[in-house]
Amino acid sequence: MIKYAQKALKWLLISLVMGAIGGIIGSSFHRLLEIVTHTREEHNWLVLLLPIAGLLIVAIYHPFQRKGKLNTNRILWSVEADDDVPLILAPLIFAGTVITHLFGGSAGREGAALQLGGSIGYNIGKFIKLDKDELHIIVMAGMGSFFAAMFGAPLTAAVFSLEVINAHNTHRKSLLPCIISSVTAYMISRVLGTEGVRYTVGAMSVTLPVIIRTIILAALCAVVSILFCLALKYSTLGMKKIFKNEFVRAFVGGALVVALSLILHTNDYNGAGMGVIDRAMAGEASYEAFVLKILFTAITVAAGFKGGEIVPTLFIGATFGCSVGGLLGLDPAFAASLGFAAVFAGVVNCPLASVLLAVEVFGSNGLLLYALACLVSYILSGSFSIYEHKVQPFEFSFKKLKKD
Repeated sequence: MIKYAQKALKWLLISLVMGAIGGIIGSSFHRLLEIVTHTREEHNWLVLLLPIAGLLIVAIYHPFQRKGKLNTNRILWSVEADDDVPLILAPLIFAGTVITHLFGGSAGREGAALQLGGSIGYNIGKFIKLDKDELHIIVMAGMGSFFAAMFGAPLTAAVFSLEVINAHNTHRKSLLPCIISSVTAYMISRVLGTEGVRYTVGAMSVTLPVIIRTIILAALCAVVSILFCLALKYSTLGMKKIFKNEFVRAFVGGALVVALSLILHTNDYNGAGMGVIDRAMAGEASYEAFVLKILFTAITVAAGFKGGEIVPTLFIGATFGCSVGGLLGLDPAFAASLGFAAVFAGVVNCPLASVLLAVEVFGSNGLLLYALACLVSYILSGSFSIYEHKVQPFEFSFKKLKKD
């Protein structure tokens, strides 16, 4: 009994410390990204320097390439395969994401949060001499704390940090530390003035016609999520094949984004694009918006810019849901919220976290429809994911049954 009490106290303290670190650094990072985004919007000419910014990012990362991949997949793989997470990943992703947002690359911020939290959590765990299993837990707690601080959705952050790495029985003990660290980070972020992502949309009545239209929209969202995953994969492969030098690749990719921005005469697709999501939640979205965001993000990621794909995923889902949902007879604003959650579910293959995300961002009034949309999109998107090693739990279970 005393042994279990000591272990519980140990993890309570670790989770609180990890949450405090995530809350403070995550909020500071969030605020800095807001500042550089505002700076870019005030000085549109900064987008013209994106190719030079790409060269700078490559120059920053280049000396550390011998350490292997320095991205979100490295964090996720560390939990599954006992790989180490170099501490240098934290300042690299911090600097790379700030540069990307300042000069208009199409990227998010939650991917950076996962890398920051995972890297810092892993190295704190090594410093206090945690064992292998405990290192896995603190990595997930770190991921959740930074995600919660930057997005303002603590329950989503906690569950996502487990679900995204296929948290089966061996990782269920991580749930409580993840919740404690995520909630702590969220509370600190609120004290520091970081606003969470929240929207008010009117929920629709759960009737048979609405259910059928929701299923149709969710199925289409699954198709969009697959297209986005394929665009990211093959644009990256294509750019690497055509431009083998990473400096050339970054410069050309940045130049392509600049050219597209000038041709379209808009900065809607530069940066995270939260303003466009705001308009979609008000029922206003152009039919081509989701396609253009896929294109901008695919080029940005393939060129080597940093930040992550989660907010672009939400942009794509919200604009697609708003424009197509209206054609299906759904309220455009509510359809945008369905698309927001459903495309996220299809892209990351985390249905429970996706439902929680919808509830934390939009409220619980549309819970049944959000759950239906997320589940349909998740199932129909198959094994496609923006994360290299991600496999659906259904497939994991089937493989295990065959072995047994």
